[in-house]
Amino acid sequence: MDPVSFPVPSAQPGPPGSVRLPSKAEAVDAFEASFLATVFKEMGLGRPRESFGGGIGEEQVASMICDAQARAIVAAGGIGLAERLLTAGAFADAAPSSAPSGAPDE
Repeated sequence: MDPVSFPVPSAQPGPPGSVRLPSKAEAVDAFEASFLATVFKEMGLGRPRESFGGGIGEEQVASMICDAQARAIVAAGGIGLAERLLTAGAFADAAPSSAPSGAPDE
């Protein structure tokens, strides 16, 4: 049986089993979209109205609407969070350490 794989949406074709990690810009954009979606959900944006009866289906659609609106805002330039993270160096390249974790540096 073949293992199930979930491709990265923007992944380029490569050798079987390879995974392309997102760039810093893609990562901070995804973070900004996730942040905005969380803010929207906490504000109650897209919350189902009581007049429709509620239910799990309406809650799921409301969540998808918040996610889609957040992605659209980021695609249109966002609120500046991604740029601030990039310029602040929050996503600096981390070189793997040759020393085991917890070992004293020489």
